[in-house]
Amino acid sequence: MPTLQEIALKTAGTDARIVSGHRMCAGCGIASVVKNVLAASDKPVIVVNATGCLEVTTAVYPFTAWNTPWMHLTFENAAAVAAGIESAYKSLKHRGKIDSEVNILAVGGDGGTYDIGFQALSGALERQHKFMYLVYDNEGYMNTGNQRSGATPFGASTSTVPAGKVSFGKPQWRKNLVEIAAAHRIPYVGQAAVHNTLDLYKKAQKGFNADGPAVLAVLQPCTTNWSFDPALTMQYSKLAVETNFWPLYEIENGVVHITTKPSNRKPIEEFLKGQSRFKHLFRPGNEHVIVEMQKMIDDEWARLLKIEESGIQF
Repeated sequence: MPTLQEIALKTAGTDARIVSGHRMCAGCGIASVVKNVLAASDKPVIVVNATGCLEVTTAVYPFTAWNTPWMHLTFENAAAVAAGIESAYKSLKHRGKIDSEVNILAVGGDGGTYDIGFQALSGALERQHKFMYLVYDNEGYMNTGNQRSGATPFGASTSTVPAGKVSFGKPQWRKNLVEIAAAHRIPYVGQAAVHNTLDLYKKAQKGFNADGPAVLAVLQPCTTNWSFDPALTMQYSKLAVETNFWPLYEIENGVVHITTKPSNRKPIEEFLKGQSRFKHLFRPGNEHVIVEMQKMIDDEWARLLKIEESGIQF
């Protein structure tokens, strides 16, 4: 396993697979996520990119921040195109047209993954195409106005589910994409966070080296629509893990392994504070929402621990 310094060297300079010059928001961690994931591949990488924050900020015509083969797709078909590239690659190798080894990476935000692109992703996983799907999860349609997505958490206020006199925000809990992906009986699924570079890098390595499809879900706090100081992106990512709001774990060949277990779990209020999407929860009359959220998180964490301890396979 490389050191943080070695990973930093692989993500910098002219040899990096995504370089400076993109137009992401100040404090956005998507570039850090993608740089670290791409650095984890020991082979050339073909990137398939769904419409979203990453795509619109890294390829503003006639400029590009990509230093590797890259293709822009619509919201809904990134996984389908990645599957097509993998099929073409296998055919060309079988016919002796090429002999090089490559990795294929499909990338999307949570809107293009949990929702719009979910059918294509599920189909590609079911067919067992060998590529890794990376979702940078900022918990909403952040590029188009902070609409709710299937990844938006319970209680959050968004432009399409606003908090007000008759609503406390989104009434549903977010989809569990990791377990949904694992239910396709694929060899590797991981959940990581932008602040934990070593954990993210290791999981990306496992995803690239998996004997079949892999899915990597990475939490990426959105400074713009969560409305916090751009300097606090990594702090909010860390708080998400320390409160068990976003557990770090993996499911490898059906076996669950929790990669980080907070020694002193913090209450969910520590993560919620300072984010505009949750500020209404601290007003009188909404205390029950935080209580319910804490119970959901505690129940999910206990269930995850039980699954790990039992050794039950997905």
